[in-house]
Amino acid sequence: MKKTKCLIIGSGPAGYTAAVYAQRAALDPVLFLGNQPGGQLTITTEVENWPGDTSVQGPELMQRMADHCQALGVKMIQDQIIKVDLKNKTCESERSGSYQFETLIIATGAQAKWLGLDGEKTFQGYGVSGCATCDGFFFKDKKVCVVGGGNTAVEEATFLTKFASEVYLIHRRDTLKADKTNQERLLSNPKVKVLWNKELVEIDGDTTPSRKVKHIQLRDTQTGDLTDMSIDGVFVAIGHSPATSLFKGQLEMDEGGYLIAEPNSTKTSIPGVFAAGDVQDKVYRQAVTAAGQGCMAALEAERYLQCQENPEHETC
Repeated sequence: MKKTKCLIIGSGPAGYTAAVYAQRAALDPVLFLGNQPGGQLTITTEVENWPGDTSVQGPELMQRMADHCQALGVKMIQDQIIKVDLKNKTCESERSGSYQFETLIIATGAQAKWLGLDGEKTFQGYGVSGCATCDGFFFKDKKVCVVGGGNTAVEEATFLTKFASEVYLIHRRDTLKADKTNQERLLSNPKVKVLWNKELVEIDGDTTPSRKVKHIQLRDTQTGDLTDMSIDGVFVAIGHSPATSLFKGQLEMDEGGYLIAEPNSTKTSIPGVFAAGDVQDKVYRQAVTAAGQGCMAALEAERYLQCQENPEHETC
């Protein structure tokens, strides 16, 4: 069994940043890239809110992070962890054998839930999005819709009114699940129209290399009637799924499956195990906040190891 002071699972902004800081702290981290190196930003087109870049393509930004790790000498493994035993601090990978770690940084992220429509895949990053905060800016004076009825959907729709000329909230029922304050804020906004008892069944548009969403089809959940609607952007806001199945029964999680960390920290319920990025953050879900938590996790892992070696150290 191979051994490491610091094992990092996940290669989004949190994982890569944790690897940079852990390597600079001489922890010789091992970074498992997973089955989607770079995380969700690899399926994002333009990123305009990353500090220092007025505009950068998501895949390019993640490649730069990977190159940074490689330049520092981080051991990066193109493989995924399939089993973890946190009590004994061991894990098994799909192809690269087993590891024993002294500290573990979990940066496996979370993914937006999708409806399963073909058009979502075709136009993802070209008019279809799972994050209004990330992509709302690109829809100035455009006509957009948001799918969902919970707090996330209502908040996304309200946020989009800052940019879009018209915002339609598509909800399959006749009442919203969002809290009353969010509902009142949404329903009082003149730019918003709620389409009750409707479900999105098709997204279509221009499929040339300059792909662009042009219209959607809705089904009435009561009558089954179909209607077409012209639209410039579709935001799917039916929730997120954190990648935490490996840790069920071992770490504290909330009802949504997000790992629970101590306030203002990345420390989990097991000493030496840290959670960074969207795997524990269901509020902000931004690349820059994930990177910040990756930094925190590496620094906390370094401090944990120092205290294991010297409990009397002033930082312990």
